[in-house]
Amino acid sequence: MTVSNTPSQSDTPPKSRGLLSRQSLTVRVLVFASIWTVIAFAAVALIISTLYRTSSERAFADLLRAHLNTVIEAVSIGDDSLLQGNPQLGNLKFSQPNSGWIWIVDPIDAGSKVTGRGLTSPSIGGQALPLPAQFEIAFDSQYIRTYRLIDPNENSILVAETEVELDGQGNAVRIRVSGNLDVLEADVSSFINRMVIALLVTGIGTLVINMLVILFGLKPLDHVRASLEKIRNGDADQLDGEFPREIAPLASEVNALIDSNKRVVERSRMQVGNLAHSLKTPIAVMLNEARNLPKEQADLVKNQVGSMQSQVTTYLDRARISAQRGSVLARTDVVPVIERLLRVMKKLNSHLEFELDVRSSETLIGLEAQDFEEILGNLIENATRFADSKITISVKDLPNPMQLLVSVADDGTGLDDDDKKQALKRGQRLDETRPGSGLGLSIVGEIVQEYQGEFRLSDAEVGGLDAILYLPRAAT
Repeated sequence: MTVSNTPSQSDTPPKSRGLLSRQSLTVRVLVFASIWTVIAFAAVALIISTLYRTSSERAFADLLRAHLNTVIEAVSIGDDSLLQGNPQLGNLKFSQPNSGWIWIVDPIDAGSKVTGRGLTSPSIGGQALPLPAQFEIAFDSQYIRTYRLIDPNENSILVAETEVELDGQGNAVRIRVSGNLDVLEADVSSFINRMVIALLVTGIGTLVINMLVILFGLKPLDHVRASLEKIRNGDADQLDGEFPREIAPLASEVNALIDSNKRVVERSRMQVGNLAHSLKTPIAVMLNEARNLPKEQADLVKNQVGSMQSQVTTYLDRARISAQRGSVLARTDVVPVIERLLRVMKKLNSHLEFELDVRSSETLIGLEAQDFEEILGNLIENATRFADSKITISVKDLPNPMQLLVSVADDGTGLDDDDKKQALKRGQRLDETRPGSGLGLSIVGEIVQEYQGEFRLSDAEVGGLDAILYLPRAAT
């Protein structure tokens, strides 16, 4: 706590944090589960589509090899050394022009006695297919090679080629069979589209199920939250109810922490009471014995003993406040306390007007009720000594959501800056003609400091003094 007349740095709003840090645990889990689901399903889709394409290409090549064997079986060399045969491959596309499904049987010139032209399927339409050199694409162990081409009709085709000897006399032919790759691509595309739709439906269903499972699984945390709220409101002393095995240790530790906090507070209060009781009698004895001393010595002893009594009271209060500070059980609604004090003050100061201005919807602070009463009582009593006709008590929100502003302003003559500093010192009285000990504002500052709040003196809008409190809100 700082006691000053400079602007408060605590009024600055807290820095915003990252998006996920403000979200609930449910949102975080759903976000990461969604990201993982998208990545996993994308990987599955890529793997399955790759495997299906590879399998389809292999099956397509095997089909062409089967057609190649069928052509070999259906072709022969006649007595006139001409090629003859009419392969029936069971696919009408070999008869359709520009279909990309072609078979070709060509005699090999070197050492061949086959005469005439080769045989072709009707689908080629009298055109020819390019022939890659053997050094570009080699034959495999079965003396078959496959390669891709663009036929004269701009079809992308896969060709299976082999060379065979038909009559055992060195008369060899080159046989080629091709298939249109558009058929393969159409089949693969159709499969991928169906697979993507299936994965999307499955993925969305998975996310919905994950959300339901998470919401159901985290339901006990709502019960914990509700129980903690009851504790903060003073409706319960500990977390009650049955909790899942994973949350039960947390609930037990919270209950143990609350019990420990209560024991510390009670022990501190008991020790404070014992100390106050043990010091009360010796101080009273000294004051009584001082009466038997000469006046000068008696006055000295009384002043010193009074100072001791004041110091003991102050530090006993500090010990009690320190024990209570930060406890979830330390909470006070300022409005009822102010209203109760004003009812008393109005009776004692009927010549003054008291106004309460509340501009906050949440007026719970983290102070004990008796401490707040002592703070506000000192400020109002001080204001009644210097006010001309009116005292205003204000309760307002601050940019800092962790604090609440409470101020007491009078319409008196006010103080200059030097007098404000002097007024905050213990035992200082600026007007000796008025009653008082000079301890009120000092006590206010000390109590507020113990609760980690702030206390300042400023100029009131109506011309007098404005005593401003920045008090910590109750834990929520």
